[in-house]
Amino acid sequence: MKLRLAIVGAGPAGIYAADILLKYERAFDVSIDLFEQLPAPYGLVRYGVAPDHPRIKGIITALREVLDRGDIRIFGNVLYGRDITLDDLKKHYHAVIFATGSVHDAALDIPGIELPGSYGAADFVSWYDGHPDYPRTWPLEAESVAVVGNGNVALDVARILAKHPEDLLPTEIPDNVFEGLKASPVTDVHVFGRRGPMQVKFTPLELRELGELRDVDMIVYDEDFDYDEASKRAIESNKQVLVIDKVLGQWRQREVGQASRRLHLHFYAKPLEVVGDEHGITAFRYERTEPDGQGGVRGTGEIREVPVQAVYRAVGYFGSPLPGIPFDKKHGVVPNHEGQVLDKDNRIVPGVYATGWIKRGPVGLIGHTKSDAMETISHLVKDQASWWSPAEPDEDAIPALLAERGVAWTDLDGWHRLDAHEMALGEPHGRARIKVVPRDEMVRISRD
Repeated sequence: MKLRLAIVGAGPAGIYAADILLKYERAFDVSIDLFEQLPAPYGLVRYGVAPDHPRIKGIITALREVLDRGDIRIFGNVLYGRDITLDDLKKHYHAVIFATGSVHDAALDIPGIELPGSYGAADFVSWYDGHPDYPRTWPLEAESVAVVGNGNVALDVARILAKHPEDLLPTEIPDNVFEGLKASPVTDVHVFGRRGPMQVKFTPLELRELGELRDVDMIVYDEDFDYDEASKRAIESNKQVLVIDKVLGQWRQREVGQASRRLHLHFYAKPLEVVGDEHGITAFRYERTEPDGQGGVRGTGEIREVPVQAVYRAVGYFGSPLPGIPFDKKHGVVPNHEGQVLDKDNRIVPGVYATGWIKRGPVGLIGHTKSDAMETISHLVKDQASWWSPAEPDEDAIPALLAERGVAWTDLDGWHRLDAHEMALGEPHGRARIKVVPRDEMVRISRD
């Protein structure tokens, strides 16, 4: 018996799931095909991590080792629902795992959020990471910018906006992005969080990096540091919170006023409104909050405004529905029990599984994806009796099907060609790589 498995999504979640299944103790052989809508693998590690985060990019090394073993086939530039359908998968595989992640911005429901100059952080991240399906230019016209959110993505966005673009040149930043950032007139970036400095969602590492920016003053406000009991307890009991307290404490002692740019952190700030009209944004309005004694915050009724000309919301990611697969619109995930997909009556859908953010929502770091995949794979292996019975499980059927439909798919050799090409582009400039951005060019280089 041989399990033919399709995995839709070649980011960390999909690649980890494939790796775990291949190493799993089982009584049958396995053959795995990964389908990825982009011409290159690695998902959010390639297109969701800021270019000046080489450490996180190190995860790519581990993912590359899995793919380079040669026991997983990859079909890039193949869109599920268009190039290959659920019916196709049922015809050629015993089961499918969806590992499509969450790539869109969660909504922030306040007046004015739809005004020109208001953006989702995920779109901006896709632009500066050279995602092929996003415009090549980005409107960077604001001198003063608001970033709403207190997670790592908010800090990434604030850092890329505030950083001098020359300092990004050693990274794999695409040329069009460097040129765009170079023309930006920004002087002030304001980050707003609803809760206090000891309740933030970002990691100490991310925070510390902010303070290392050249010619950028870190501005924090003394009124935010009158800690309540819950904050004091958090500092005593949690090492990460202790480090965050230390870093912010050091910034409060710093001399400021010499730098050409400023990055402001505003805590206890509940978003109320983006102020402006069809000609653009003039201010960000918020309500000052205070600790409620239960670890949360309550409004004080004090309304404040900061003049800005652009707003970026970084309040989380949200999943997208998949054709033919149940979807929970409220939470942006595929409904499931430990990775087994459930229908609207909460019954298990045979042969269909989920892992990663599309399974549990956009929470946790990339490393959490491993334990997540483990749970899904253990069900897949135990569910052998309810797998699909494919009419044509032959491995040659898939390339033939894609060729017949005129799909210009990319494979592992193609990714190696593109990878080598990007590194060669960077070499004369002393850069790790220069990303190829247009999709057709990625496909052309990959397909040689």
